[in-house]
Amino acid sequence: MTRRANTRSAAVEVWHEYLSNKAKRLRDGRFLVHGRRAITRALECRWPLETLVYRLGAPEPSEWARQVLDTSGVPSVGLVPEVMAGLAEPSGPVPELVAVAVSQRTELEDFAPGTPWDPPTVVVYDRPASAVRLGALIRSSVAYGAGGVIVTGTAADHYDPQSVRASDGALFAIPVLRASGPAQVAAFRARQRDRGIATRIVGSDDHGGIAVDELRFGDATVLVLGDESERLAAPWQQVCDELVCVPTDGTLGAPAAAAVALYEISRQRRLLR
Repeated sequence: MTRRANTRSAAVEVWHEYLSNKAKRLRDGRFLVHGRRAITRALECRWPLETLVYRLGAPEPSEWARQVLDTSGVPSVGLVPEVMAGLAEPSGPVPELVAVAVSQRTELEDFAPGTPWDPPTVVVYDRPASAVRLGALIRSSVAYGAGGVIVTGTAADHYDPQSVRASDGALFAIPVLRASGPAQVAAFRARQRDRGIATRIVGSDDHGGIAVDELRFGDATVLVLGDESERLAAPWQQVCDELVCVPTDGTLGAPAAAAVALYEISRQRRLLR
């Protein structure tokens, strides 16, 4: 079903709020997806899309946009450029296509990744303040085969359009869960061990622990990273089985530190196969 709109409607006003209003996204269970790669990844991963919003008039839609509109089976709405501009990312051009997606929520208590023969890696990001950094960390997690990302505390929203864009669509390929803090993550470790999966919580701390390439990562790993702090908070250090650091002449932000640690974990796992 395709509809066309020349003026702002109630639906357009609601979609516009999803750009910056976290409470509205959470309440409605909806968020916006911008960009060719992110929308394509959402379709590939069969993520539930409610509406495709496309730009009417010149320039003509690209071949990619026409194919998505014609073959996805998702209802579409056409908006004139001046109305479509209201759904653009901050400082971004008028998009040719924006998807309205349905949020998905998996409870940590129901999360049971991996097996004793295929131990998973799960990444915990403690209180990320930046949606862009959160999206970048999700992208690295998918690139190195992590089984999930847990976001703890009061933090950026992974359904923020900036996070979705920074993840390059990886958000749609991995479970992203929320937890209050260390106690919930420690309980997850206990449940994994009860399933017969040897699991350690390993914290990344620039001022503690051994170099990341000196620790053996044969078992399942819950990798915990703070946001931009060089040290993990004391409650996290108390639940960690090990602390590691990435040897550098300076400091790394969480997405970069995660990429280095995840590469090392995947490298060691490949050698064990």
